[in-house]
Amino acid sequence: MLQSSELQLFQTFNGLQHIAKTHQFKAWFLDQFGVLHDGKQPYPGAISTLQKLATTGAKMVIISNSSRRASTTMEKMKSLGFDTSLFLGAITSGELTHQYLQRRDDDWFAALGKSCIHMTWKGRGAISLEGLGLQVVDKVEEAEFLLAHGTEALGLSSGASCSMTLEELEKVLERCAAKQIPMVVANPDFVTVEARDLRVMPGTLAAKYEKLGGEVKWMGKPDKIIYKSAMELAGVDAFDSIAVGDSLHHDIKGANASGIRSAFITGGIHATELGVNSFGEEAALSSVQALASKYDAYPSFVLPSFTW
Repeated sequence: MLQSSELQLFQTFNGLQHIAKTHQFKAWFLDQFGVLHDGKQPYPGAISTLQKLATTGAKMVIISNSSRRASTTMEKMKSLGFDTSLFLGAITSGELTHQYLQRRDDDWFAALGKSCIHMTWKGRGAISLEGLGLQVVDKVEEAEFLLAHGTEALGLSSGASCSMTLEELEKVLERCAAKQIPMVVANPDFVTVEARDLRVMPGTLAAKYEKLGGEVKWMGKPDKIIYKSAMELAGVDAFDSIAVGDSLHHDIKGANASGIRSAFITGGIHATELGVNSFGEEAALSSVQALASKYDAYPSFVLPSFTW
């Protein structure tokens, strides 16, 4: 477990370059939203920074709480102009969820059953459950568990989906909690950056479900599961790894729990809390320290952006 005493400040233009050349981490585990892009376009310098980092011999893996499959994530990165050949691959919450539901070699997942209430996306594109052998139901009485991929709609048994507000989905949560069925959340993020706005993610529904007394299986950061998978893919241990992210609760806390050093990007979801108003603007160290204490998550390094 990494502690607050390890909080350092390298908020200079060459901060990331300093980290790469001084510490020579073998593997870099990179969040995507809030670090590499904002969902609509790459952040300034992100593409060239990846290219320069690759010249150091670093193994790079995208680790994301996205509810979508790894292949979809790589396609998205490519469409935004990133060279996906620079990455060993991507490990997403959605991919881990799909694999665990498909294999059922874990006792917890083996006991889930097959019928589920499915909270998904609408405008952002629905999530396919093909190949999982699940029966989507829209009546809580028929459900054995709750699967949360999105916050915009409820899946229907026909394969279609019905748009719902957060308030309407929370009503469904209340009925599921009363029945005491477990939830699998395929995106543990509370919010994400989208073109500098913050959009509510499934983790918000999962947190609400826990408050209602429901059992939640968190399939992604800050759980160790995603970091363990990334280390296995890169063939490294925690000592040779660094995680880069913009969420103290998810990226940094998860790295702390996994014994991995981390770099906190201040221009992501915490920008407003830190008083950061423009890209590349440095946050006051005192503000970073206060926020780190609030979330009990302590980065090894602090950077305004993912810039070489």
